[in-house]
Amino acid sequence: MDKVSFVILTWNSEKVILPCLESISSIHEQTVEVILIDNGSADGTVQVVNRFLEEHPGMAIRTICLEKNYGTTVSRNIGIKNISDDSNFVCILDSDTIINQEAVTELITVLQSDPRNGIAGPHMVNLEGVEQVTAKCIPTAFLKFCKAFPLRAVQKIGERKEAYHFDDGQRSYPVGYLISACWMIRREIFVKTGLLDEKIFYSPEDVEFCVRVWNSGFRVLYCPGAKIIHATQRISKKKLISRHNWEHVKGLVYFFRKYGLFFSSGKIVCK
Repeated sequence: MDKVSFVILTWNSEKVILPCLESISSIHEQTVEVILIDNGSADGTVQVVNRFLEEHPGMAIRTICLEKNYGTTVSRNIGIKNISDDSNFVCILDSDTIINQEAVTELITVLQSDPRNGIAGPHMVNLEGVEQVTAKCIPTAFLKFCKAFPLRAVQKIGERKEAYHFDDGQRSYPVGYLISACWMIRREIFVKTGLLDEKIFYSPEDVEFCVRVWNSGFRVLYCPGAKIIHATQRISKKKLISRHNWEHVKGLVYFFRKYGLFFSSGKIVCK
């Protein structure tokens, strides 16, 4: 039986973490463990998790509490370093997601269908059923400039350059990158590519890691046949001026300089 290690970050997540953990408890076709890293929550997140542990003593859950918010890369890397040696797959999962057995099995099946397949990600909708764009093209500095430009016509140019257009089939598609709300990853990928880049605090750590996966000879796949709920909190969208937005800008500058992706991403082959 395959074993999946779920790596989950929490940060003031008391309103969303319980449905996430309950959904993982429904997974029975694979052996499951959960590595939960709390980024210094100031609310009742840890208490909610502890109550869940008391009610589900049979679940393998390890909670690691950090004294402050270290962002997504440092904290997720701590989780990845603590997964069991016998795990075949690692699922990077946001605390505001609700998964299901069918999606987990589909993502694993896609990865097992070809040794080149490194990361698989599902189709996501919010609690109201509205589709979330989870698969995107590798961005360039020019694309991000267009999306941030105050003129709507210019913003649309950036959106068109970023978007994929899929048919209605259930097959999987190679994509530039997947947002990291739900990644199913072959365990050996981390040996080949290394862990998440800790020079990025918050974003675009998902883009950077997917670029390294492609550059290592593996593929990143969007799997519309796997469907989950992502009750996204969109922290960076709530305030125009915030630490998260500032860290996002810093991360983008670092990413574009690291790979030289100012006007074209053609040097990264995604197929």
